[in-house]
Amino acid sequence: MDESNESRLARAQREVSPRKLEKQIALASASCTLFGREGYTRASVDALAAEAGVSTRTLYNHFPGGKAQLFQTVVTWTSSEVRDAQLARLRATLDPEYPPRPDTLERDLVTLARAFVGLMSDYPNHFALVRHIHAEADHVPPEVLKAWHEAGPEPVGRALAEAMAHLAEAGLLDVHGDPALTAAHFTALTSHTIVQSTHYGVLPLPPQETDRLIMGGVAAFLRAYGAR
Repeated sequence: MDESNESRLARAQREVSPRKLEKQIALASASCTLFGREGYTRASVDALAAEAGVSTRTLYNHFPGGKAQLFQTVVTWTSSEVRDAQLARLRATLDPEYPPRPDTLERDLVTLARAFVGLMSDYPNHFALVRHIHAEADHVPPEVLKAWHEAGPEPVGRALAEAMAHLAEAGLLDVHGDPALTAAHFTALTSHTIVQSTHYGVLPLPPQETDRLIMGGVAAFLRAYGAR
């Protein structure tokens, strides 16, 4: 079985000295800022090295694959952080052992949607990267796109689908035999407009407008998937 990108990164980190690992983390942190500001295509190796305060030779010593490897490292790292935050918020809101009651389901789904949307302000550098990934998808190396999906969107999507399946088992939703599609529709209805209109959190909406969109999205979701 092929080793995942995240596993390779973890293995590589275990094999380097603490000093080298500290330098790699500093490089990745500085690069995250520049990639978020300039995007993948416009961020040059020279600019990345300058942002981190090192020479290009030092950058290549730590990341022999150059810009592509560095971008993949940054995207995987930030995606893992956001993924863990999303999963924690999902568990806190929709614990399968303590499912919502029929009279609290709408409130709890609104709480979950608010928590997910709030990630954009909690992790602005990550969502700046995601904005550029979508804008430059035809220029970003395929292995980087794959690493991003594996680190963040895919596990979160699976967890949300499982949560929808649990709600269906509790008699609170009718997922029409497809909890994964149900989860995708929940995300689309509660966050897509907000993500697009704020450009991934760059231009935040007034809180009352964000709430209006979230509550309207949850209401539409329950009209489609609420148990009859």
